Amino acid sequence: MSLAPRVVLVHRTTEYEELVARHGTHGQAAFFLSSRGRDIAEVAERHRRAREALAQVVSAVPLKWRQARVERADLDRFLFAPEDVVVVVGQDGLVANVAKYLAGQPVVGIDTDPGRNPGVLVRHRPKDASALLASARGGRADELTMVEAVADDTQRLVALNEIYLGAAGHQTARYRLGLDEYGGAVELQASSGVLVGTGTGASGWLRSVWQERGGELPLPGPTDERLLWFVREAWPSPATGTSLVSGQLTASARLSLTVESDRLIAFGDGMEGDAVELVWGQTVRVGVAGVRLRLVG
Repeated sequence: MSLAPRVVLVHRTTEYEELVARHGTHGQAAFFLSSRGRDIAEVAERHRRAREALAQVVSAVPLKWRQARVERADLDRFLFAPEDVVVVVGQDGLVANVAKYLAGQPVVGIDTDPGRNPGVLVRHRPKDASALLASARGGRADELTMVEAVADDTQRLVALNEIYLGAAGHQTARYRLGLDEYGGAVELQASSGVLVGTGTGASGWLRSVWQERGGELPLPGPTDERLLWFVREAWPSPATGTSLVSGQLTASARLSLTVESDRLIAFGDGMEGDAVELVWGQTVRVGVAGVRLRLVG
């Protein structure tokens, strides 16, 4: 007998909850914000809307379906199952945070604060949850391209928006950059790191770097099997070059990076706490991932 579908509700702690946890009481949190020219009423109202949206989604889950909840901070410890329907209740960035832990499960994005969030990934309202859940497993979904980094020791990182490779702090990252593992151009570089992004990421960090470079390369769309990459602040010296600082990767192409620092890291979608660590001499290859995010509607 097959299991009933499980709805996994993904959410994150609100700013109001974080403030009260840090300062102890509502009053002390209000005093802290007022000393910085802010009113706690606005923060508390956003908290109320977020919790109301979550409750509305919970009430829309069919009675025979199973349920689970996971907070953003616990995503790396949560085990998703093949039959799951993932409902992200929150901001666009929360969809990106959960994407790396999935393997084809449908994702429904519910916007808790319309007008404040861009709504690129959280496309729906809480009132639509019932209809979305009914059609999530067999309905239309956009297959969004993802980016992956695979190290020579089999460590693997997948991201929806972008992957950053560089130093953990603000130190210079030293590495050897290659356009192709077999006979392509290779350059020793010292920089602030390398950013490789998707069409979904083209609305965020990737776009800001793209604009700084003059926007010469065409930005990919969210479903395009094409990535853009940029070297950030490459430093010219007698030993390091700056000729390979941007480009695009098609579905079969890979960008390789061989570490020439004591330690570099690779992390995706801003989640530095869940980074892949790379040491001297290791090589990591970055390109279009074999998995995609199935975003409903």
